[in-house]
Amino acid sequence: MSEFDLIQRYFTRATPGAQLGVGDDAALLQPSPGKMLAVSSDMLVSGTHFFPDAEPFALGHKVLAVNVSDLAAMGATPRWATLALSLPEVNEDWLAAFSAGFFALAQQHGVELVGGDTTRGPLNFCVTIFGEVPAGQALRRDGAQVGDEIWLSGRVGDAALALAHYLDKVTLCPDALAACAPALHQPQPRVALGLALRGVAHSAIDVSDGLLADLGHILQRSQVGAQVDLAALPVSDTLRPHLSTPLGLDCALSGGDDYELCFTAPLNRHAEVMQRAARVGVPVTRIGRIVAGSGCELRDGNGQARSVQRRGYDHFR
Repeated sequence: MSEFDLIQRYFTRATPGAQLGVGDDAALLQPSPGKMLAVSSDMLVSGTHFFPDAEPFALGHKVLAVNVSDLAAMGATPRWATLALSLPEVNEDWLAAFSAGFFALAQQHGVELVGGDTTRGPLNFCVTIFGEVPAGQALRRDGAQVGDEIWLSGRVGDAALALAHYLDKVTLCPDALAACAPALHQPQPRVALGLALRGVAHSAIDVSDGLLADLGHILQRSQVGAQVDLAALPVSDTLRPHLSTPLGLDCALSGGDDYELCFTAPLNRHAEVMQRAARVGVPVTRIGRIVAGSGCELRDGNGQARSVQRRGYDHFR
């Protein structure tokens, strides 16, 4: 099978929302009137972001999901994507399952694949995603204000706990692994919540490298500090028994791969945040507040300060 046969068979779909999609030197895209483009790229490398023997349908889902999550954090509607991939060989069964997972999520969020590239090499994927957001309404990292409440969608730590099991750092029973593994393999981007938060959230970010690391980006960009209540962290029944251990706490605070939204909003919009989240069916939890100063202070259930060694994932540390 040639490179072009591969593209035609597995990665070419109708693109009615684009002026020109797959098949030319570049795609032609026309943003809707009054909208700005939100653009993000993420690379997933075998052995770094996923196991080499990862199930291909789930991997196709995740390759796109981590990019859609970036648009969710901006309050943007996903529209188009490009996919560049390198493959060590052509395995048609693998490609069929991978592309099925990719396009299943693409269809769910209205994403059209409009271009990309293929080459022979180590297994590697890079997606660039394009979305639209009304001018002046994007959620950003630099808008947090003193007095804001800090919120978190869904639950954190399950993906990191599953990864810890696969790396033999902890042993989970089959039921516990089955409960937390989907968070690692097929994260669900919070697009509907991101759209619902436009006009009420002051800042937002998706939790990909760990809650403390990503909240830290908001604090740095907004030039503020934070107080986080550890007892308020939303965690699953699978993770909760491990929170008394360093590994369990690390999963919740620093593990990453959650793809939940961490955002801040004014105290007087508390009820509205709850109402908007309920309307789109996403649970949200208040986990702290924005304060003057810098850095993030952690408090346990007794109000005592806690410290952690690792703040999140960094590819070069």
